[in-house]
Amino acid sequence: MVLAQTELGGEAVPFRATLFEKSGKANWLVVWHQDTALPIRRPFEQAGWGPWSEKAGLPYAHAPAWALSRIVALRLHLDASTRENGPLRVVPGSQTLGVLTDVEIKSVVTGRGWLECPVPKGGILIMRPLLIHSSSKALTDAPRRVLHFEYSDSLLLAPHIELAIA
Repeated sequence: MVLAQTELGGEAVPFRATLFEKSGKANWLVVWHQDTALPIRRPFEQAGWGPWSEKAGLPYAHAPAWALSRIVALRLHLDASTRENGPLRVVPGSQTLGVLTDVEIKSVVTGRGWLECPVPKGGILIMRPLLIHSSSKALTDAPRRVLHFEYSDSLLLAPHIELAIA
């Protein structure tokens, strides 16, 4: 929590946690993308938000950059993340570019290049939702489990715009 508070410059309210588990048996490729969908307590109409969807009974909306700039994720590695088990890949500094289209993301990856993020077991990686990232398929049966915790500086992002606990 202290890491999230430091990164956000004050309050850090947890609102979502996800377990990622990749291995030779549960193996997938994650294409280059930004994390732009947020769980919202009640749907609303406002420019810059949407499209809307539903996941696990909660409304989700793709959010504008100003809202996403108030979010940070801490990724706790339950297993070592190595070149062989499909580690996170990132485009350094891309979180400052705003919300991008798929074509723009591809151009940034091509133009700037990317880095793999090996993390030891028990290590924590901090990232922002607009950081362009991906991961390859695992080349081994060794698992890569990551607990991905997301924090905001407040659940209330603006009047009538409130994050849901997911």
